[in-house]
Amino acid sequence: MKSFAAATVLFAALAEVAHGHYIFQYLTANGVKGAQYQNIRRNTNNNSPVTDLSSADLRCNVGGGSGGSTSTVAVAAGSSVTFTADQAVYHQGPVAFYMTKVDNAATADGSTDWFKIKEIGPTFSGGQAKWDLSISYTATIPSCIPAGDYLLRIEQLGIHNPGSPPQFYISCAQIKVTGGGSKLLSPTTKIPGHVKASDPGYTANIYQPSFTSYTVPGPKVATC
Repeated sequence: MKSFAAATVLFAALAEVAHGHYIFQYLTANGVKGAQYQNIRRNTNNNSPVTDLSSADLRCNVGGGSGGSTSTVAVAAGSSVTFTADQAVYHQGPVAFYMTKVDNAATADGSTDWFKIKEIGPTFSGGQAKWDLSISYTATIPSCIPAGDYLLRIEQLGIHNPGSPPQFYISCAQIKVTGGGSKLLSPTTKIPGHVKASDPGYTANIYQPSFTSYTVPGPKVATC
């Protein structure tokens, strides 16, 4: 019986490896879904997460420090954009969108100031949390920000395994905002540094009966 149980655990672990994680590979802008990695920087760690809060890889994933082979797409301020993964997100955790204004989206390393434009946390009903586990997530480019090049970043934080480091699933798109206004949004943050190890949303145990509320880690959403 013990050998059967051990085999079952091993099979489940192997199935997880075979199934793999998810990575955001497609950007839909102007109503058109781009090709794989057309407007999103290609990472080099396959579909592995980033877990080090002090790593520059938190900006645009491993290998995403520049985007010379990635196209920059023009997007009107006030319009919506959508990130799509290779498979649906299946680890519980929040989603957040960030932007940073840069001189050149193709060469920017993400060391500039970022601001959050959207966050998606759980909803609670009857003492149970429900997470938005989807294959695509959409955000609106703020209508008041200045025109120019930006990095647009999506972050899904897997907090499904308390006791182990939470897992960041990250992609950066290269966009050129057109139209817009002149407002510089705040608060801003550096990445790494936007999430602290002490943040309740980073350390939360989602399986405890006391898990009845949640605050998405990072700064507040910046609004026009």
